[in-house]
Amino acid sequence: MLKRILIVLGILVVAGVGVWFWLGQPDTAKLSEIAVTGRVPQLSEARVQDIPTTGIAKPVGWANGEKPIAASGLQVAAFADTLEHPRWLYRLPNGDILVAETNSPPRKGGGITGWVMGLLLGKAGADVPSPNRITLLRDTNGDGVADQRSALLSGLNSPTGMALVGEWLYVANTDALVRYPFKVGETRITAKPEMIYPLAGGGNHWARNVVAAPDGKSLYVSVGSSSNIAENGLDAEGSIYDGGSPANGARGARAAILQVFPDNKSARVFAWGLRNVNGMGFEPHSGALWAVVNERDMLGSDMPPDYLTQVDLGAFYGWPWNYWAGYVDKRVTPERPDLREYTRRPDFALGAHVAPLGLAFATDAKLGGKFANGAFVGLHGSWNRQPLSGYKVVYVPFADNGFPVRNAKPVDLLTGFLAPGGKTTHGRPVGVITDATGALLVADDVGNRIWRVSAAAK
Repeated sequence: MLKRILIVLGILVVAGVGVWFWLGQPDTAKLSEIAVTGRVPQLSEARVQDIPTTGIAKPVGWANGEKPIAASGLQVAAFADTLEHPRWLYRLPNGDILVAETNSPPRKGGGITGWVMGLLLGKAGADVPSPNRITLLRDTNGDGVADQRSALLSGLNSPTGMALVGEWLYVANTDALVRYPFKVGETRITAKPEMIYPLAGGGNHWARNVVAAPDGKSLYVSVGSSSNIAENGLDAEGSIYDGGSPANGARGARAAILQVFPDNKSARVFAWGLRNVNGMGFEPHSGALWAVVNERDMLGSDMPPDYLTQVDLGAFYGWPWNYWAGYVDKRVTPERPDLREYTRRPDFALGAHVAPLGLAFATDAKLGGKFANGAFVGLHGSWNRQPLSGYKVVYVPFADNGFPVRNAKPVDLLTGFLAPGGKTTHGRPVGVITDATGALLVADDVGNRIWRVSAAAK
């Protein structure tokens, strides 16, 4: 019966009958988006769904003169436009900006459910072919607009993360961490890539991020799970989930952050039980690694919260067996009650199904005192919640102890991506970084722009 329902709905999608509809009876949120945020979020009972609540907002782009809405005291303008699905950003020491124009590789398998979900994601603007390119943007006159661009690298495989260490540019493709010889100031790389470490590909959660350790001797690479809750078998998520040891289970590992040592091309699992990590960064006071994580789906519109957390060596964060340090996901078999007491509680909830992707600390931001010590997070936006959540950039204020302020809630910094009524969206924020002037750059993969948020002129 379920297959018949999915087939009919898939045909309706192909025929263009309704770009905003719900599969089955939707589970409507009983809590506000902001209630499920903070160091102590308001949590509720899970409401398990066999057919997911699925909200699709049609992408309509930005008309001439349209732009997002910046918080009070800030202004926003386009840094670059006419890009192709820009997702991730990286700033070079000379101020040049690298943008990964990228998307998911062709999806294989998944049966009828995967087919229908692919169609739904297509309606959200997520089915365009991957440009597989890293473009270099340069603002030569300092007016906050990129006036030069060049294709630095092409022919990649769904690249996301980028990191410069010495005269090596590391790129995290969906299936491998590679590097290229590169000197700052160059605008094109023609050298062949050097393989550093293979990464598990396929399934869901294709994006791989990479950040360099402060000492430059290792790199941290995020690899998302291949499924929602290991429904395709634990072995598909790597040996660490199928009886192996985190100490030697890096090869093929999913739902984890790997620490890669390029000198000998080896790796270890740094932390695991992280369903889908994208943004990573080092908190400036403590020097600790932090990350944003997309939690699981189909437990209702209020649960569980996606989160921002410090990530420690050897720590386990619950996926797939439990979430938020002890809530057991009874859908997962076989059970692992022995891991529950060792599950690390995340540090800060960002809301249910908001899909946090970008993360940047305000280390060198110049957006005023309200945004001087904390983290900027790009919330790509929900598909498994009614009403929709995310679709904005938020700021999480930190204290000098290196953790979010105790009673803080996320502060809206850039909104207006989702049109009033929630049926259409102009864009979706992804990667966030600061530029050389202290402004915040935001990649908008549906709007095909990079937005620049700066302090408003007085």
